[in-house]
Amino acid sequence: MERTLALFDAIIEEHKQIMEDVEASEHIASDLGAILEMDRATGEFEPATLDRKRRSLQGLQQSLEKVDKELQAHFAREERALLTAFEDYGGKTFASALRALLVEHQELKNRIAKSKQDAAELAEGGLSRGVWEGRAYGMRVYISHTRKLLEAHAQSELELLQALRKELVEHRREWPNLR
Repeated sequence: MERTLALFDAIIEEHKQIMEDVEASEHIASDLGAILEMDRATGEFEPATLDRKRRSLQGLQQSLEKVDKELQAHFAREERALLTAFEDYGGKTFASALRALLVEHQELKNRIAKSKQDAAELAEGGLSRGVWEGRAYGMRVYISHTRKLLEAHAQSELELLQALRKELVEHRREWPNLR
């Protein structure tokens, strides 16, 4: 049982790290929005502004790549080890509740992939100013909404983990042979 509880703790810590990294991506996207506002105030693309946009987009691409790798590993651990623990110790109710949450993983992975694609398209250049600005603002909103979805997902998983943890700890004496 100690390994299972340690797995729960590791999953919770991963949630915290992933959320910090998603917030960093959102912050970079917001910075890009601020650069656009400054550019709009001056009425033209200035070389310094273009350089800041390029750096912001590179930072955003790196940040999104980091989030993507973390999510892939985290989701794989949840879909294998965590699901196995829930099936072994939580019974049908807990396992079914976790499976319902695991279905959300694909949508969240797709949202990160889309954000990476949007950032790459903006970094390529070649878009008219109006199209570029529209996509940049849209990407910023999309990343913000993705963060909110990830937060809600992580909170639901946290509540489920805490409920099963409570159940395991309460029944520890009854089930001395738990892993």
